[in-house]
Amino acid sequence: MSAKSRRAALIAAIFLMSMSAVGPGFITQTATFTVKHGAAFAFAILASVIIDFVVQANVWRIVTVTRMRAPAIANAAIPGSGYLLAVLVIIGGLFFNIGNIGGAGLGLNAMIDLDPKIGGAAAAIAAIAIFLSRRAGVAMDRVVYVAAFIKLALILYAAFVSGPPVAQALYETVLPSNIDFFTITTIVGGTVGGYITYAGAHRLLDKGTVGVENIGAVNRAALSGIAITGVLRYILFLAILGVVASGVVIDLSGKGANPAGQAFHAAAGDIGYRLFGAVFLASAMTSIIGAAYTSVSFLTAFKPDMTERQRNNATVGFIAFSLFAYMLITTPPAAMLVFVGGLNGLVLPIGLSIFMYAAWKRADLMHGYHYPRWLIGLGVLTCGLTWFMAYKSVGAIFAMLTA
Repeated sequence: MSAKSRRAALIAAIFLMSMSAVGPGFITQTATFTVKHGAAFAFAILASVIIDFVVQANVWRIVTVTRMRAPAIANAAIPGSGYLLAVLVIIGGLFFNIGNIGGAGLGLNAMIDLDPKIGGAAAAIAAIAIFLSRRAGVAMDRVVYVAAFIKLALILYAAFVSGPPVAQALYETVLPSNIDFFTITTIVGGTVGGYITYAGAHRLLDKGTVGVENIGAVNRAALSGIAITGVLRYILFLAILGVVASGVVIDLSGKGANPAGQAFHAAAGDIGYRLFGAVFLASAMTSIIGAAYTSVSFLTAFKPDMTERQRNNATVGFIAFSLFAYMLITTPPAAMLVFVGGLNGLVLPIGLSIFMYAAWKRADLMHGYHYPRWLIGLGVLTCGLTWFMAYKSVGAIFAMLTA
């Protein structure tokens, strides 16, 4: 692989992972929890970034060294576990994609007053067109790049005009006035749980950037992706915190509640609300693409010899089914996005535990590579932490279904 091709592969993986991690789910969760916890929510963001670092550093490295997809690694490490992981990721990705399509509908509604159901359908059809194109991979990468820059510019503007209390936010980042495990589990699930864990790593694998010889470049790419997501998360939090700290009341009740849209509207008026629509639409498109692409990559657990064309066709079917479900359900998109973040937070420790076992006990999968003990140690500690958070928050997560 040429240096140019490797660089393109790494950039594609960085943006797919980072934009999936800052999708409409994270935006909605950030607005919801900033309203509830104020500046103390900064600690949850810090925790999510630290957990993100450990998870992605391990997953990208293991996939790169083994040259295998996540379900194949799991099955090789613990026979049968790959099928379980595939089912959990695909189901979680499906629910997330229903919420992503709803998020696109909310975005278009805010931008041009289009009915959310019609807007969601339009976004899903656009995503389907990408995977039906002859150069689906190139089209996918370009859409993700453009959406990423739109999102960053608009969030920066919102943070500037809302005038957040930065000093208080920084203080609460390290010394929070309260710690809520349900909030942390949900935000971690929405940013690194479920399919998001494997999005960047599987993109690298598809582009051929694998093997021990690429470890250094992959590590730098993983760190770059985590840095991008961390900065985006914190800037978005500051934008909404500025609104909350100014005394504006954001309504979280009712089926039509749209906390992020309310925050942008309070920060910059009608223009701000239109900008929110653009941010949400850009986020939703990248997440629809990322969720569908990565979830379908787990179908290789059941059909290892799937061709690229077959995967593209399956991805089209996945998006179409997600759209069909979205048109039928009555759960508000904002509520769906918060719930699925929590659900993916419960899936995260299962996959991470399998991967850490593979790194620790299955040296035969590593092609002679000596896996860093310090990284295994961090991974095991993070496994324990995510299991503990899942235990503490599982009741509250499923209680959202009846709220």
